[in-house]
Amino acid sequence: MLRNVVIVGGGTAGWMTATYLREAFGDRISVTLVESARVPTIGVGEATFSTVRHFFDYLGLAEQDWMPACHASYKLAIRFENWREPGHVFYHPFERLPKVQGFTMADWWLKVGGERFDKDCLVVPALCDAQRSPRFPDGELFERALHDGGDRQRRSTLSDQGAQFPYAYHFDASLLAEYLADFGTSRGIRRVRDDVLEVRQDERGWISHVVTREHGDLTGDLFIDCTGFRGLLINQVMGEPFESYQDYLPNNRAVALRVPVDVVENGMRPCTTATAMDSGWIWTIPLSNRIGTGYVYAEDFCSPEDAERTLREFVGPAAAEVEANHIKMRIGRNRRSWVGNCVAIGLSSGFVEPLESTGIFFIQYGVEQLVKHFPDENWQPELTAGYNRAIARCLDGVRDFLVVHYRCAARTDTPYWKATKERPVPEGLDERLEAWSVRLPDETSIYPYYHGFESYSYNVMLLGLGGHLPQRSLPALDYLDDTEARAEMARVREQTSMLVDALPSLQEYLASVR
Repeated sequence: MLRNVVIVGGGTAGWMTATYLREAFGDRISVTLVESARVPTIGVGEATFSTVRHFFDYLGLAEQDWMPACHASYKLAIRFENWREPGHVFYHPFERLPKVQGFTMADWWLKVGGERFDKDCLVVPALCDAQRSPRFPDGELFERALHDGGDRQRRSTLSDQGAQFPYAYHFDASLLAEYLADFGTSRGIRRVRDDVLEVRQDERGWISHVVTREHGDLTGDLFIDCTGFRGLLINQVMGEPFESYQDYLPNNRAVALRVPVDVVENGMRPCTTATAMDSGWIWTIPLSNRIGTGYVYAEDFCSPEDAERTLREFVGPAAAEVEANHIKMRIGRNRRSWVGNCVAIGLSSGFVEPLESTGIFFIQYGVEQLVKHFPDENWQPELTAGYNRAIARCLDGVRDFLVVHYRCAARTDTPYWKATKERPVPEGLDERLEAWSVRLPDETSIYPYYHGFESYSYNVMLLGLGGHLPQRSLPALDYLDDTEARAEMARVREQTSMLVDALPSLQEYLASVR
């Protein structure tokens, strides 16, 4: 058996990995995490994907304990502004589409029409606009009201099926890392605060130990690289090549601000906002004490100075005295994330831009897959290969999904947005796009391997972005009665009205938890 795991690098990636491994294997392995106070964390991973709730459940961490400590809030969706044209808004929610007579409401909406697809067919967009909490004052999820109303079909589109859950979180990533560090060290994880001066290898080229400034040699059987974009172990020591996604995705830089706000006065939406700009897009992430915001852009179309000025103007006077953090992003993935006895998790493994809040998701998926493929002293190559296959497919799938955002956005009003339509697309995506011009995506026509997104997400994005829609509704619907589909849209209106009246505001609920 492998006994000693050494994690190099802290932050969210390091401490999520350490605590998950400890929970999975207990004292059957030892976990040492070495982190340097001299190396800053990126700190942009504040918005999450809905599967993150399973991470906290696995560790047994209750929301009322960790959320206040991390200034956390709930996230029901991503709000997209200006992606079709300036002033246009739509939501990508954590909510599956209902089906009527075997066809999704996306298919029916193309047939019967309406004012706005997301609000006509889904509950969550109205909750976001009304700044509602996903929980009632007693802590029950908003699904309860739908269940009590007897609408089993609607509830099934929201409830926890497989990997889906009706909300995610926003949180301060640095505070979460410290919370998990306290949690992990109380359960036996060794925390070493020191600088790694050197990484030594054995005759096979595998890592034997790391040399630290004050604690000497740290030996291990398995070494996990959580050093971020530096890739200290996986790239610099093990020499694994990095495969860029820049041919397909335009953005490679960001500038971020942490802006204090009064949520009592201003309120807060339970969603991340992605606002399209002339040369990229701006994220807005509401926490209980501030907003996290940043401009993700392409350096070919915008300078760092112009990006920072644009972001400050977007935020307004509250950003005047806030220090900006400029980030050069490494977009792509390692050819392999596991080489020898070194596994890269987090930014050292790979990254796509934060458009769909997948940074934390990649960390969680990486450590979950590591547990499933965990080796023994025989180091079976099939386990390593299986891990690398799963991670590569997941990252490539998210890459393809993000390419859809740019390729299918109707905007073409600036050189940047025109160029997004001219970039090449990954292999296989061009065929899918052609198929989607006739029929909206389903589970058979999206990227075929697990990457966290289901066909409903592709439907929502295509209908919201507006630049690549089917030429007409499905011919099959011409032979069906649309009465039930129209009734479903009426039910959505009734349910959203009821929930908006019944649920507390997000700010009120978080205040009661604190």
